[in-house]
Amino acid sequence: MSSNGAESHEKAANRPASPPGMPAMGRPGGFGGAGRGVVVKPKNFKATMRRLWGYIGKERKLLGIIFLFVICSSAISVAGPYLIGVAIDAIGTDGGVDFKLLETILFVMISAYIAEGGLTLLQGWLMAGLSQRVIKQLRGSLFAKLQKLPLRFFDSRSHGELMSRMTNDIDNVSNTVSQSTVQLMSGVIGIVGSFVMMLVLSPLLTLASLITVPLVFILAKTITSRTKVLFKEQQAQLGRLNGHIEETITGLHVVKAFNHEEQSIAQFEEANDKLLDVSLRAQIWSGFLMPLLSVINNIGIAAIAIVGGVLAVHGHTTVGVIASFVGYSRQFVRPLNEMAQIYNVLQSGVAGAERVFEVMDEAEEEADAPNAIELKNTKGHVVFDNVDFAYRSDVPILRRVSFDSPTDTSTALVGPTGAGKTTIVNLLTRFYDVTGGRILIDGRDIRDYTRESLRQSFGIVLQDTYLFSGTIKDNIKYGKPDATDREVEDAARMANAHAFIQRLPKKYETELMENGGNISQGQRQLLAIARVILAKPSILILDEATSSIDTRTELHIQEALLKVMQGRTSFIIAHRLNTIRDADTIMVVDKGQLQEKGNHEALMEREGIYHNMFHQQFKNISG
Repeated sequence: MSSNGAESHEKAANRPASPPGMPAMGRPGGFGGAGRGVVVKPKNFKATMRRLWGYIGKERKLLGIIFLFVICSSAISVAGPYLIGVAIDAIGTDGGVDFKLLETILFVMISAYIAEGGLTLLQGWLMAGLSQRVIKQLRGSLFAKLQKLPLRFFDSRSHGELMSRMTNDIDNVSNTVSQSTVQLMSGVIGIVGSFVMMLVLSPLLTLASLITVPLVFILAKTITSRTKVLFKEQQAQLGRLNGHIEETITGLHVVKAFNHEEQSIAQFEEANDKLLDVSLRAQIWSGFLMPLLSVINNIGIAAIAIVGGVLAVHGHTTVGVIASFVGYSRQFVRPLNEMAQIYNVLQSGVAGAERVFEVMDEAEEEADAPNAIELKNTKGHVVFDNVDFAYRSDVPILRRVSFDSPTDTSTALVGPTGAGKTTIVNLLTRFYDVTGGRILIDGRDIRDYTRESLRQSFGIVLQDTYLFSGTIKDNIKYGKPDATDREVEDAARMANAHAFIQRLPKKYETELMENGGNISQGQRQLLAIARVILAKPSILILDEATSSIDTRTELHIQEALLKVMQGRTSFIIAHRLNTIRDADTIMVVDKGQLQEKGNHEALMEREGIYHNMFHQQFKNISG
């Protein structure tokens, strides 16, 4: 249970800042993570690669088969230019043609190229399966890790940032594994094989062809040094634009209510223009690379033609060898170009893996004590004994909070926003652990119980109820998946939800949109209450459960809540004081301490904080 409603700023003001490297919501990159085409360098390349190999290495046998196919296809590719040279020499310069040799060479070449195509398709198919299995494992590990992290972790990170790691960063790793692995293997084999064949055919022509290699490196370094800066700026501008779009769509009702459409469009245009400017410069500079590389390649071919022509005139080489060298020159330079691009993909993928591993390295929710016991047959007697708590050590939230809530009683928590009310129930459910004192349930410290059994004892209804995509029946059964249809219907009847469900076209099989967007707020609350009823908790927590409901719907919900509260220990957080007048105990929380405690009549007679709050609230209502 995270903070919500009027209490939401309580933790936001006191929670720890986002760690370095994890942008907060609204900052550049906070919504989308690393964009495509942007090179983000990892902090520790080797360590991250070792960890990533831990996932890839599980497919060693298949990777070995793929490597064998790559060797075979690369060997065929390397043999191609040599066969072309032999075929040309078979024609002869004196007008004679060795047709038998030419036919043999042509048959071998056709067979070889067909085999190469088949091997390339096969290795691509195998690599696609391997990479997707690796990414499935990595994605599964990350999602499982998220379920084990404490609430403190999520309170200090934006949801957009975490989603970016789950989607964009995983996609970057997927692209790296599927594309870079085979390309790196074939590129290295192609370069080595071409260089060896060139040396075998003619060392002098080899020297002539290598004149372009330094030019390729100088050009690549010059352009990438500029595009790297531009692409980073492009991603920063893209993050700002995405942030504005997300805020505008999320708050569209507010934008329209305040007639802010024109200002919003102007802000969008400004951000869009900046993105256009930097993207255009980045694309222009990156666009220079391939044309200039083509020029350098052509210079290399020209050098081979000139040197080869001179050698041929003096009888030191043949036309076929020169033709072979032209092919090998292309095969030698092309992988260099590809590997420059692969390097960018690899950097981005490893950086994505590093961001994923950062989450997986986070400390998990503290394990249960070795001798922890199951909380069974809960009576619901809750005691806070001198409880202290702080989200940050320098900002205390609760100080020396003590109270006793006997079994089958209702306790209301009231006070100003940020006083610590929601923090009390967060500690009770062990979403956070106390920093001082202790909390007892049925006479034992809650840290002596397993978390699973402890939380099974609670039923929680929040102000902002969350419903999952699925049917109404599935949402009611969320706390008890094995419940029968009859139990679901009984819970809905008890929650006063059955009537409106019956009016829906598919009744309990009605599919809900995200967070129940196709039903009203009041109906969502009734389903949340039905969910709690079906779970049959021993302790009930109501956190502003009726604050955003109209009066008529509130009566239905209050009636349902009274049924749920019967025979259970209940904690109610409320700002509407009329909703908690009948609570057995009302506790006024302010500045992290219990200022007043008693029932409604006693607190009114005391004429303290509660008395003033009550009269002020009803004065505002009557006024």
